[in-house]
Amino acid sequence: MKTVRRIKELKAEGAYQVLAKAQALEKEGREIIHLEIGQPDFPTFENISRAGIKAIEEGYTRYTPPAGMPALREVIAETAGQQRGLSFEPGQVVVSPGAKPNLFFPTLAVVEEGDEVIYPDPGFPSYKAMIQVADGIPRPVPLLEENGFSFDLDAFDELISDRTRLIILNFPGNPTGGILPREDLEHIAAAAIRHDCWVLSDEIYTRIVYDGQMVDSICGLPGMGERTIIMDGFSKTYAMTGWRLGYGIMPEALAEKVGLLLTHSVGSTAQFTQIAGIEALQGDQEQVNEVVKIYQKRRDAIVSGLNSLPGISCQNPQGAFYVFPNIRELGLSAQQAADLFLEKAGVATLPGTAFGQHGEGYLRFCYANSLDNIQLALEKIGDVL
Repeated sequence: MKTVRRIKELKAEGAYQVLAKAQALEKEGREIIHLEIGQPDFPTFENISRAGIKAIEEGYTRYTPPAGMPALREVIAETAGQQRGLSFEPGQVVVSPGAKPNLFFPTLAVVEEGDEVIYPDPGFPSYKAMIQVADGIPRPVPLLEENGFSFDLDAFDELISDRTRLIILNFPGNPTGGILPREDLEHIAAAAIRHDCWVLSDEIYTRIVYDGQMVDSICGLPGMGERTIIMDGFSKTYAMTGWRLGYGIMPEALAEKVGLLLTHSVGSTAQFTQIAGIEALQGDQEQVNEVVKIYQKRRDAIVSGLNSLPGISCQNPQGAFYVFPNIRELGLSAQQAADLFLEKAGVATLPGTAFGQHGEGYLRFCYANSLDNIQLALEKIGDVL
């Protein structure tokens, strides 16, 4: 089949490829512990599910404005602003079916052919994909383990130029769980202003942070409000991955254009899903706090367990629900180690190279799983090693 250049180099997400391998082994009768897919293992909170069910029963199954129901946009503007200590207007909010459209469409809206886009590596695979589709030039910046998986600022400074159109950030990060220190954030903001480029801040894990830490949004720094696009959603915080509900917050003029891209692509987000989203934001937030406490216990267990294994060292991530252990002393590539643990231990993980070239020497474990399963996975890996 003849295809155009912008999609020729697109690749599947590694998580789905590993999941397919793991499921094939399960069909053969093998028991597999799934630590590869990045989604909460908790059910959607009951109050949210009931709000969605009630909305369907009451007939809220119609089209909505492409950028989202006004009531939801108002609630998002208020709550997202309170969480970040900022003030947003409903006109800045664009609701989408899942968070990914608010990564993809703003990129299409601001990046032209030949523009350069800086993004984290290792990082979420869709970043490079959407840059390619927009005919931009991907410029990966390494994340440094010795700096808590923050940007290599020396490499960043070498890459940024007047050709840079967009900088992508993701903290707490996938796959590392790292958080960007404020001084690094200020360094990046100053560069963005100096070179007059946009910043797309993926803040999907901003509510999942540990040890009482706070995560600053670059949008709150001086001069950044008019050049920052925040992407967030409901999937991780409220265990709503299958509901497909996300949003972007950006300058109103850009929000109008992104709304047009939604109009001519997905049309609108499901009405009953948006009503469930209103309940998620206005309902009991203590549920979120309790889940984060559980994640922190799991994080502590998996980090301790991995550091007890020969040839593996693991930092304590500050957010999200991933660990990114260094496995270089095993003498295996990331892919070889992931294959070994899946085939011999029955533990599904992702090679760091699924997130970019700078992920070599690492694996990603998702600890959105029970403590019992995490402990069993560690024991099985230990036996193999």
